[in-house]
Amino acid sequence: MNKILTAAALTAAIGLTSCAGAGGASHTNPFLEAYDTPYEIPPFDKIEYSDYLPAIEQGIAEQKAEIDAIVKQRSTPDFENTILAMEKSGELLNRVMLVFASLDETDNNEQMQELSEKIYPMVSEASDEISMNPLLFDKVKYVYDRRDSLGLDDAQRRAVEQTYKSFTRSGALLDDAQKEQLKAVNKRLTDLYLAFNKNLLAATNEFELVIDNEADLAGIPAPIVATAAEEAKARGKEGKWVFTLHAPSRLPVLKYADSRDVRRKMYEGYMNLASQAPYDNRPVINDILHARAEKAKLLGFKDYASYMTDNVMAKTPDAARGLLMQIWGPAKAKVAEEVAEMSALAAEQGGDADIKPWDYYYYAEKVRGKKFNLDENEVSAYFALDNVRKGIFTLADKLYGVKFTEMPDAPKYNPEVTVYDVTDGKTGEHIAVFMTDYFPRASKRQGAWMSEFKGSFVDPDGTVGRPIIYNVGNFTRPTADTPALLTIDEVQTMFHEFGHGLHGMLTRAKLRSQAGTNVDRDFVELPSQINEHWALEPELLRDYAFHYKTGEVIPDSLIAKLQAASTHNQGFMTTELAGAALLDLEYGALNPAASDSIDVDAFEQQVAAKLGMPAQLTYRYRSPYFKHIFGSDGYASGYYTYLWAEVLDTDGFELFKEKGIFDPATAASFKANILEMGGSEDPMTLYVRFRGHEPSVEPLLRNRGLK
Repeated sequence: MNKILTAAALTAAIGLTSCAGAGGASHTNPFLEAYDTPYEIPPFDKIEYSDYLPAIEQGIAEQKAEIDAIVKQRSTPDFENTILAMEKSGELLNRVMLVFASLDETDNNEQMQELSEKIYPMVSEASDEISMNPLLFDKVKYVYDRRDSLGLDDAQRRAVEQTYKSFTRSGALLDDAQKEQLKAVNKRLTDLYLAFNKNLLAATNEFELVIDNEADLAGIPAPIVATAAEEAKARGKEGKWVFTLHAPSRLPVLKYADSRDVRRKMYEGYMNLASQAPYDNRPVINDILHARAEKAKLLGFKDYASYMTDNVMAKTPDAARGLLMQIWGPAKAKVAEEVAEMSALAAEQGGDADIKPWDYYYYAEKVRGKKFNLDENEVSAYFALDNVRKGIFTLADKLYGVKFTEMPDAPKYNPEVTVYDVTDGKTGEHIAVFMTDYFPRASKRQGAWMSEFKGSFVDPDGTVGRPIIYNVGNFTRPTADTPALLTIDEVQTMFHEFGHGLHGMLTRAKLRSQAGTNVDRDFVELPSQINEHWALEPELLRDYAFHYKTGEVIPDSLIAKLQAASTHNQGFMTTELAGAALLDLEYGALNPAASDSIDVDAFEQQVAAKLGMPAQLTYRYRSPYFKHIFGSDGYASGYYTYLWAEVLDTDGFELFKEKGIFDPATAASFKANILEMGGSEDPMTLYVRFRGHEPSVEPLLRNRGLK
């Protein structure tokens, strides 16, 4: 799933979200009563820091009572009184945690960090109490053992099987001593993830590349230089320029700075992120790897990678590794071609032909300009953020018939958030609420992502809950005289996260556990990645790509250049991505003894040597800032899923190309079989129903120009 305010602006943001007062006697905890807001959007302006902990404590207590009621009921266990009742339990806890977890990522500060250190372990412990409850598991097992005779539909049967498997994967089959050991491991992992993320955020915000000689800015686009000047002023360094490790600042330096020394400093700053005291994440990683190995062993798995792939499409780490190696060889060969082109150009221009890692982006951009006569700064002029947002909404309308209407007075957790009412274009039916939060700030972690403030469901009594979905990014900020102009990568990222958003918004799955993006981890990237394919399609570009100054639609000549250059630098992009995924699987295969100390830097080098990693690049993320796999267990031994899903999305988009990229029948089939179904059925079954056959890796290789 591929995401700096001034002090005054940050203070304003915090004030809006959850610091609206001291919590006097008249204050009512907004979590403890029904939201009196449009579509039950959380009333962010009423939430205070002091509201979280009591609401979560009450939520845990309420869910415990609900689980106790399920256990004590005397009726024969069945789908409704056991599986569905469990799904519906913990409503208050879920409501609070969706808000807290979101703001912990987007508006973090000392108060949120202090709360995190209390809340996440508390919630983890409560979850363990449920998943290791032997009497509850007996009820689940009773339903599971009789699932063939209960008249269940496909979604219900899948829910029963997934619930049973979730219990066994959470320790339900362990004896009491082993359960206590697993609880301790889970708590330790929760604490370690908190430490990793805290270090990463602090290290990211601490780094600054200060330029005081204007000559060192040569080559860097003027809007980026202007932003760096504003950043310097905000940090008390007026008259200088400050660049940060956030992508909108870091990548332009690596791409365009003529000063090799400036590029090197930025590259080394990123490579060493969270690798030095007091924010060194390597000891944290060491502890995480030990705890994960212990957990896998307790649960009867060969290693942690086997545990993590057991309940997704891949089933085994060998299957994931096998796919990656089909891609690795062609990608590495392409890198050799790219480096040869860059070396030749560097020599031709009187530079050093020995390409170093901090030269790759720079000379890749030079080669692109020479081969395709394509200047990304020229391209970005047509991709003002508001225009690109219009593009994703136009796409959703053309494919799925949905409309987006801004709700300017709706509650929002930060002033930079925009809220939309999503409706059916024909009937006017409310479908979802959608929020966007696109700019970097010190309180927000890096990257881009999608999540929700409210899930979707359809209960047997006819009660319907429609979702509240949001997209977060860290895109290039506007300046005093220029709107936010996005790079091609940023455009594709916006389309990517919006694809996740559509998955969440358009779901029609009845069960909470199967709605929207609640699918196998290696299937969840299909809707996001297939959505990227439309970003640079000429037919859609003419609907949204307009020059920010003249209003001129993007010319056909520039579209042709974009199409011609679409596979440029894919050797680099694919190799660093596949390399990170393979590193992740190698970490998952470790089973260190308690006395073993893992040298993180040495391990990275060993894996790189084993793979024959080209010297001019490294992994997309080095371990100390590889948040996907060490900031939680969400993508641990699962970073391969981006390429796994790309096999699906490239194969699937070929059907759109064959039938027409806006073909109504193809779009309706994708919507019905993929977006609406969520996790209601086996993902490969759903994919084949849409596509007509299982996919192969060939379309991916063709799409990336590797074959």
